[in-house]
Amino acid sequence: MVVEQIPKIVGFVYALVIVVMCAALLYTGRWSRRIGYALLTITLGFGFLILAPIMPYQLQMLVLRDMKGLGGPLIAAVLGIILILVLSFIFGRFYCGYLCPVGAAQEAVSRVSPRTVRVTQKTLTGAVRLGVLGAFFLAGCTVSFGLLYPFGIRDFFSLSFSAAFFSFIGVLLVSVMVYRPFCRFICPFGALAAFAAMPAVFKIHRTEACIDCGNCERVCPTDEAKRSDLKGECYLCGRCIDTCSTPGALRYRRP
Repeated sequence: MVVEQIPKIVGFVYALVIVVMCAALLYTGRWSRRIGYALLTITLGFGFLILAPIMPYQLQMLVLRDMKGLGGPLIAAVLGIILILVLSFIFGRFYCGYLCPVGAAQEAVSRVSPRTVRVTQKTLTGAVRLGVLGAFFLAGCTVSFGLLYPFGIRDFFSLSFSAAFFSFIGVLLVSVMVYRPFCRFICPFGALAAFAAMPAVFKIHRTEACIDCGNCERVCPTDEAKRSDLKGECYLCGRCIDTCSTPGALRYRRP
């Protein structure tokens, strides 16, 4: 049993260490697009090779009280989820952005087409997400049905070529045109992480050097670059910083 838990432990430690590392690099201005691509590649490798802790799936196993699916003690799964949410509250959604294999797969695919369909109706998207979150807990707690099963997360990363596997392929195809559709509309853990990230201690925000050119707002795929945005849907992709023409106008700091 202990041997079976080693891959999950390795994946979880990787996530914890890299979240802090990412925050330090972005804070000191040493973050680069190349580092982001490298992390996405490593995370996808972990997803396929060791089925590293994928928080949406872990949360589903927890709601279903599936001890075999959790692959470890119940308390460990609870503490793991809480810890990732706490890190999201402190540093923002680095886990969702780079360390969740589901998010990494969508992010990688989204880079194929820079001209995505921007969904900017936050009231609508928020209502959809809350509805799915409610349905997720209701289905799991009342009829023991995992709402994420049809999306094929585990089937995809274990390369089990089932109908659910191709369902996740469909999610990736949609990701070419719509930025992170699963993360933003379906993922129950993503909904919780968004709530944790809204009051995050560290965020990308504008400084006095900002000239309000609007470049960051035009490239942000989740419409979270405006001054008044809470950054709950900021995946720290770095597009805003990359496109900013004014040195020092965007900083990852405590607001």
